[in-house]
Amino acid sequence: MQLPIAGLDRYTSASQRARVCTEPWGEKNLYCPVCDSPRIASLAANTPAHDFSCPKCKSWFQLKSKSSPFGSRVQDGAYEAMKKSMRSDRTPNLFLLHYKLPQLRVQNVLLIPHFVFTESILEKRKPLSATARRAGWVGCNFLLDRIPADARIAVVENGNPSPAASVRRTYNRLRPLENLQADKRGWTLDVLSVVRSLNKTEFVLADVYKHADDLATFHPHNAHVRDKIRQQLQVLRDLGLLHFLGGGSYRLH
Repeated sequence: MQLPIAGLDRYTSASQRARVCTEPWGEKNLYCPVCDSPRIASLAANTPAHDFSCPKCKSWFQLKSKSSPFGSRVQDGAYEAMKKSMRSDRTPNLFLLHYKLPQLRVQNVLLIPHFVFTESILEKRKPLSATARRAGWVGCNFLLDRIPADARIAVVENGNPSPAASVRRTYNRLRPLENLQADKRGWTLDVLSVVRSLNKTEFVLADVYKHADDLATFHPHNAHVRDKIRQQLQVLRDLGLLHFLGGGSYRLH
């Protein structure tokens, strides 16, 4: 869990020091959750939005790191570029690495599968001011609290690595979502997030209806929210993530 410190004294910028520490650590310690490859390989410097790829299955990965725990938002790059990437289903899997100072030890690593990145979790930031070097540039945030809890997969938790088999099992259980069209996943994931937030193994349709106003806010162009909720519960059932018990009752898989 120790980040490498070789060559660190050549940098004063916090972002540069983080990159020098965390990218080599990732190449040495991270593995592919999509297949059984025990490693992922660094890509050429300045590859847009991608840091690693799997040498076996060619899956892409991005690594973001912080010396403090990740909150409900994660800053990313240009808003329009990310929106285009989501619509074309080309977002990478994301590793979020939290390390501790001054020890430079890895505390937590979260894995967010690429297929849960939808426009529902994308937040447009304010343009940079006229005095900024990139005046008018518009960035974006990922809203982590809009991602279903089971799609925030713990690779390392409180300094303890999770078994690779467990990480891969959780990732693969969610992979049916990958079969949905990119522009259809937003509703499905938002309803799944609501279901997970209920903290119940079994629930009824009325429990989800209580969140209809929130879902309407996320999807302002849909005037038939309750119909959409029922439809998406059927989608989640067909994907094997829910069981329908009858009479408006459901059980999480």
